[in-house]
Amino acid sequence: MTHRTVGHPPGLPDDPHATVAAPTSACPVEITLAALQGRWTTLVVRELLRGDRSYSELRAALPALSDKVLSDRLAQLGEAGVVHRDRRPGWPPRVRYTLTARGRRLGPVLQALWDWGADAPD
Repeated sequence: MTHRTVGHPPGLPDDPHATVAAPTSACPVEITLAALQGRWTTLVVRELLRGDRSYSELRAALPALSDKVLSDRLAQLGEAGVVHRDRRPGWPPRVRYTLTARGRRLGPVLQALWDWGADAPD
């Protein structure tokens, strides 16, 4: 049996869909980039990788982030299946944000992006 990396340069996926000639919305890389698009998104994910947070805890951790952008990023991450919003009854309502299992899988992705950027030539 041939090893799955035979015939493929290092770093390229062994997937017939990886040979497309133009970006598609079904491309796994495009899906990942869409989930992480926008300034502050990676920092919101970083904070949630540390554990579940309330909106005010996220605001305190990222004080330069506006309320509008934080709300937008949390909504975007929710739509991408990365963040779960848990609203508890009561007054005032208690809301906690946590990463889904899919969202937690972004940890190594962000680490790889960090490592690649940190190794940039001067």
